[in-house]
Amino acid sequence: MMKAAVFAAGGLLLMGAIASEGADAPTAKVELRNGQGASVGTATLTEGHNGVTIALQLSNLPPGTHGFHIHAVGKCDPPGFTTAGGHFNPEARKHGGKTAEGPHAGDLPNLTVGPDGGFKGKVLAPRVTLNAGTHSLFGPNGTALVIHADADDEMTDPTGNSGGRIACGVVVR
Repeated sequence: MMKAAVFAAGGLLLMGAIASEGADAPTAKVELRNGQGASVGTATLTEGHNGVTIALQLSNLPPGTHGFHIHAVGKCDPPGFTTAGGHFNPEARKHGGKTAEGPHAGDLPNLTVGPDGGFKGKVLAPRVTLNAGTHSLFGPNGTALVIHADADDEMTDPTGNSGGRIACGVVVR
């Protein structure tokens, strides 16, 4: 069975087909919370042939475009979530898909939140895995998903000029 999906990459929308993964595909869950500790949604991560698909159901966020990244530490202490560390970057690359030296493994497409504060969709993280290895989201420090206040410009190192961290959630099995 094939499911159609839309992914944003490098500022372009790419249409593609994703094969449904079997019941034995590794998965992970994330509950994202804002700086006041309130839930703003969930993410389900599923290992696939082309990386990890992140299915998001978000609400109560500011409308607009927001940077979205995998961060290198599985810790989300509010209100600023700085305990999540920098972007997940096992290859020590520069930030952004618009740079020759990039991107970080944790660089993901921007999310566009609707006027109602919601977002529902999927993004692909092609440079990470839920399996063992240097690109695993379950390394010794864990990892977290972070939503930023502003859009990621996909080139300014190390953060994409994406502003403060407005939501965070630890990736768990």
